[in-house]
Amino acid sequence: MDRLKSYMTTTEKIANAKKRIDELERLIKYWNDSDHDEAKIVNFARNIENKVA
Repeated sequence: MDRLKSYMTTTEKIANAKKRIDELERLIKYWNDSDHDEAKIVNFARNIENKVA
């Protein structure tokens, strides 16, 4: 397998970035929607480990 083929082209990078931006914009719009107030509260479980040096 040619190593150069495994790298993304600039066009592919831009396309992927646009997809991520679009997804983030949709999430922001959803969170700002007043019909979904309950969706604004997110409880993340915390995983705290006690480590001994």
